[in-house]
Amino acid sequence: MPSPDSLRSAIRDVVDFPKPGIVFKDITPILGDAALFRDAITLLAASAEGQKIDKVVGIDARGFIFASAVADRLAAGFVPVRKKGKLPWKTCQVAYSLEYGESVVELHQDAVSPGESVLLVDDLLATGGTAGAALELLDQLGANVVGVTFLIELGFLGGRSKLGDHKIDSILVYD
Repeated sequence: MPSPDSLRSAIRDVVDFPKPGIVFKDITPILGDAALFRDAITLLAASAEGQKIDKVVGIDARGFIFASAVADRLAAGFVPVRKKGKLPWKTCQVAYSLEYGESVVELHQDAVSPGESVLLVDDLLATGGTAGAALELLDQLGANVVGVTFLIELGFLGGRSKLGDHKIDSILVYD
């Protein structure tokens, strides 16, 4: 199993982005390095070890990168959770609060069938608003969420508290 240490050392901190006071965790060095990207996918996919996964759900937008690769690795389908107005068919939607405002995410009404085993994947867990909204959408569709996994978790923001009693794995935790 790859070591998370090489991933941690590749992440770049960008101070005051996207606004003053925020330290942005830039994952593009991981994306641009084939070995690091492969290691990240291996570690994220390992969170579903021993479980049959029907669909891997990724959250707009950077979560798509990781979730689609994890879906391929697990021989599962990929489902995008998108920002409002980006999906072309009938959707269900949930509004939620961000650390700097409000937003709405959507999912196609037929994206997940009741009882399908789902792994939710995203790049970052911060305050938990977006992931919590995605879980609410999956609950509306009757999905069996077997796990939630993140590349990075900003533990000091307490986002886990908004994700209920789901099994949560984070590769890199910053406290």
